[in-house]
Amino acid sequence: MIAALERLRPVRRTRTTNARRRESLTAVGMATPAVVLLIVFLVVPVALAFALAFTDARLISPTPARFVGLRNFTQLFEDPVFYKSLRNTAYFAAVVVPLQAGLALVLALLVNAKVRGVNFFRTVYFLPVVTSMVVVSLLWTFLYRQDGLVNHVISVLTLGHVDGPDWLGNPDTAMPAIILMSVWQGVGFHMIIWLAGLQTIPAELYEAADLDGATRWHRFRHVTWPGLRATRTFVLVTITIAAFSLFTQIRVMTQGGPLDSTTTVVYQAVHTGYDQQQTAYAAAISLIFFVLVLAVSLVQRFLTREKD
Repeated sequence: MIAALERLRPVRRTRTTNARRRESLTAVGMATPAVVLLIVFLVVPVALAFALAFTDARLISPTPARFVGLRNFTQLFEDPVFYKSLRNTAYFAAVVVPLQAGLALVLALLVNAKVRGVNFFRTVYFLPVVTSMVVVSLLWTFLYRQDGLVNHVISVLTLGHVDGPDWLGNPDTAMPAIILMSVWQGVGFHMIIWLAGLQTIPAELYEAADLDGATRWHRFRHVTWPGLRATRTFVLVTITIAAFSLFTQIRVMTQGGPLDSTTTVVYQAVHTGYDQQQTAYAAAISLIFFVLVLAVSLVQRFLTREKD
């Protein structure tokens, strides 16, 4: 009997090894398409951008690209439009990140209540998210016209005593107008993220807080807010990256104007690379943008980390 069992052990080991090998091959086969896509659409473009940034390549040129060292970066740091695009991007992010995150949290708290009809409001708040940003930008362009709905509402509310400005044609109002539209369009998505985080907080914690006589503010401060630690990190990082990547609204609504008051880093990179065909210079802008976003994301992650 013992001898028979000893003879079966190598057979079992062989079968186990073959099963593990089949599982490994299956896993590799399933992961290969995703890996190939990452390499083609992420690794290769980043490598090409890094290489092009040190050349004089143009989008359409009969002469081959030549290595020029740091000339593109030297030119970039002497470009006043680049510094203006940095200021505009920082301004947009500084306003949108706290405003959109805070408003989304308020909406999530409201729709988290167990009352009749709450699903209707969840749908209404989320509708702008599923609408194309191009469509939203075109719609709000008409709303912001001097004879558009926004100025008409202002005139009605003030009984005709106040005429609304040219929102997108005035350097002082163009960026605030884009900020308002962007927050309106994106707040529903982060409301859903906050809502998902709220629903992971155990109900027993709220029951214990009620037994202790905690007010709504104390419940939020000591139960809700600590329970949303991971959620708020995700929300802040995603809003920040999206804010720094501001492009579509600018392209459709203002084309960077008036007087470069809405030009952002991404818009300048695309405009330089495609409209002006300065591919190498656009690649240099893209590399600087990548470093800035990475630095800001790491700082945010450090400040919102879970402390021991």
